[in-house]
Amino acid sequence: MGFLSVLGMAHRLAEERIAPGDAAVDATVGGGNDTVVLARAVGAAGKVYGFDIQAEALERARARLAAEGEAVASRVELMLADHARMAECLPGRLRGKLGAVMFNLGYLPHGDPGIITRPPSTLQALDAAAEWLKPGGVITVVIYPGHPGGREEAEAVERWCLSLPPDRYQVLQYRLFGQPDRPYLLAVEKSRKPKGGA
Repeated sequence: MGFLSVLGMAHRLAEERIAPGDAAVDATVGGGNDTVVLARAVGAAGKVYGFDIQAEALERARARLAAEGEAVASRVELMLADHARMAECLPGRLRGKLGAVMFNLGYLPHGDPGIITRPPSTLQALDAAAEWLKPGGVITVVIYPGHPGGREEAEAVERWCLSLPPDRYQVLQYRLFGQPDRPYLLAVEKSRKPKGGA
């Protein structure tokens, strides 16, 4: 038996922190794997908002969701939009209430490897995710440093994590030791304690 995969760990962390009825965000829909996990976790009263800049990705995700059945698919709203627009696209009532925000960086598997996530929009989306997260909620970021542009984005995301106030956020790194080009996970949990609380 091996260690839990990077994606498996990201899913576990999100599932553990989402309560039935929560809202959650898939910031990089891709093929819809994370979208489905979130849709199951939020339950019948919850909602998942998914972002992607490629129509092909959203079509793949719709097919994955359809295979889950209408009950699950109806919990998801997919948007053809950059994740940098998260704060303007989400309903304002969800500010500070998201159970989880998932990022799977890089490019669409079996898609155009030239269309990749890039630091400026990813960092803007991470800022929004941190602000809109509920206390005890989690951001998961699966990072792929092995493709062109991937290492630069990895370094930018790590710097962003280091900039977070440690009294408000905890950051976990999950990766195989000594394999710098392999995908890895950064997870950010928002503190359950109020500012200035003991």
